[in-house]
Amino acid sequence: MKTLLIAEYRDGKLLGSYQELMGFADQLGAECAMFIVGTSEELPDYSGKLYLADVEKYAEYSPAVHKKLILEVVKNEQPDMIVFSHSSYGWDLAPRIAYSLQTAQISEVVDVKGGELVVPVCNSKMRRTIRVKSEQCVVTLQAGAFNPPDDGTGTPQPVNIDTDAQGRISFLGYEEVEPGGVDLGKAEIIVSAGRGIGKPENVEIVADLAQKLGGEYGASRPVVDSEWVDHNRQVGTTGQTVSPKLYVACGISGAIQHLAGMKKSEFVVAINTDRDAPIGEVADVLVVADLKEFIPVLTEKL
Repeated sequence: MKTLLIAEYRDGKLLGSYQELMGFADQLGAECAMFIVGTSEELPDYSGKLYLADVEKYAEYSPAVHKKLILEVVKNEQPDMIVFSHSSYGWDLAPRIAYSLQTAQISEVVDVKGGELVVPVCNSKMRRTIRVKSEQCVVTLQAGAFNPPDDGTGTPQPVNIDTDAQGRISFLGYEEVEPGGVDLGKAEIIVSAGRGIGKPENVEIVADLAQKLGGEYGASRPVVDSEWVDHNRQVGTTGQTVSPKLYVACGISGAIQHLAGMKKSEFVVAINTDRDAPIGEVADVLVVADLKEFIPVLTEKL
């Protein structure tokens, strides 16, 4: 099997997400080539063929032009899978490529089982396995789902690629988000509430523990979606990505979208009634207890 990995260059920098694409290819046992619109001064740490388009000429994003460049590489390489990150870049380009190739697209892949792709369903409460029937397919990978390969180092073999395609839009730049709410990215200690807190009134015991520890409180997406906590406190791929010294997960099962937002924390404590919850796989300490009983006792002791 052969994969074409689409790396990303954003705001003048090569994004490290290309390493997760490599981890996916490694888990599949597939050979890979890579494509990026970037610069020769900043190349991926990757020992393989790299199709390089000049970012000065083609801009960091121009949908029609980038699509044309990728289709040229697909024609040369004939990959079985064209692989994007599940990012704004991937969301936009993946369906364009799939439609042009008249092939299947599978979004938000989180695992590989027996060579088949696994995606979340029912708000990530369940997973299903997808068997691809088309000869080629386009996939996007959920952030944080795949670890970089152990031997993911090397020097790429750049192949310059050009196109005469013209786009109908111009890339002007990026717009800073107006600051507001709490910046969890700066917090050294975060205590987060998950669905397991049961009801909105129990957010208070999580916030009390955070205050006792001298940190901030956050929340998983289900808690934010229920409007128990403001969105600016959400941790995960659709919220904030954090890496505190201490992360305390309270009643959080550990959906991949949440893990991607906090798995770089230095030390993780998880409080959950389910000893087999996925959060236990990344926790340094797993407390198997009812958080509504345990947290008030811990807060009082502190």
